[in-house]
Amino acid sequence: MASPFEILGLDPDADEPAVRRAYRERVFEAHPDHGGSAAEFRRVRAAYERLLSGESVESEPAMADAPADEPTATEPEKVRVEYLNYAVLDDHGWGLDDPDLFETAAAADLADADHGEFLVHPRESLLEAAENRGYAWPYACRGGACANCAVAIVAGELEMPNDTVLPPEMKAHGIRLSCNGIPVSDELKVLYNIKHLPALEELRLPPRPFEQAHASD
Repeated sequence: MASPFEILGLDPDADEPAVRRAYRERVFEAHPDHGGSAAEFRRVRAAYERLLSGESVESEPAMADAPADEPTATEPEKVRVEYLNYAVLDDHGWGLDDPDLFETAAAADLADADHGEFLVHPRESLLEAAENRGYAWPYACRGGACANCAVAIVAGELEMPNDTVLPPEMKAHGIRLSCNGIPVSDELKVLYNIKHLPALEELRLPPRPFEQAHASD
């Protein structure tokens, strides 16, 4: 059976940066949103995780059926999310570090796509929850391999089970990925659509699905 190196198209002596780059490319290609399949997407992600963990990588292990996802004891039953579109800040002269940003936004009568609230159900990622409620938030790979879906956490906690791109200093400033970020606090305040922050420029992939979603707007 194929080794993780073969699945990612790497030489066995590839270093960690090369593994991360290869994963970003392969997970984008393998995702069902980009013409791949769910099985191939899981296969690519499993190969990447094995390489980073230092586990023996001679061959690919047999894939067992995954158990159904269940909420953990640390996850609230539902999380109330208040969101704000980063793209509107310049239009109103608001700053990312404004301590009253969300209160100001609530009083500004913004469009529903730019500011509002929704509930996240157990085991929904933040991106899935937004999409399931009719919002078109940006994304590309859905595998934690790019920053297209990045959000800034203003209040609350969002845990990421898989993140291959965000450096520690960004996470220390509240930057998270919405594609696999799971809310673990009762309430959450997030700025979405922050992918154009200069610090995230090198971590983005071509945002085809987001652009297509807005092509008929």
